[in-house]
Amino acid sequence: MPQTEGARLFRETWIAGVRKHFPGEPKPSYVTPWEDTPQWEREAAGAVFAQVRQFLDLSGGHAARLTREQKGRFVATCWTAQMYKHFEDPKPGYVADWPDLPDWQKETDSDIFEAIEEAV
Repeated sequence: MPQTEGARLFRETWIAGVRKHFPGEPKPSYVTPWEDTPQWEREAAGAVFAQVRQFLDLSGGHAARLTREQKGRFVATCWTAQMYKHFEDPKPGYVADWPDLPDWQKETDSDIFEAIEEAV
């Protein structure tokens, strides 16, 4: 799967996860469709997709044996690195460590890893 399609898969899985796991009504920016997603966010999504794909490849497919939490942590860490890349001084919520993320975001990050895993 090309990285552009992977970035779109990332975003679509994010939106589906937010709609599934977010308590109440999410902020509109959380569910912005791909066509309206800012370029920096598209690039970040593509980079994280590529990192997960490479991680799966380098493990010989054995990364599939990670727990759901470990999968989500990997996505969250890769996303945090992208926030530092795209923002000089990112908002604290953009770079929060795993224990500080809300449960809905942890579940959504885990969903993203599993969607990429399934796609590749």
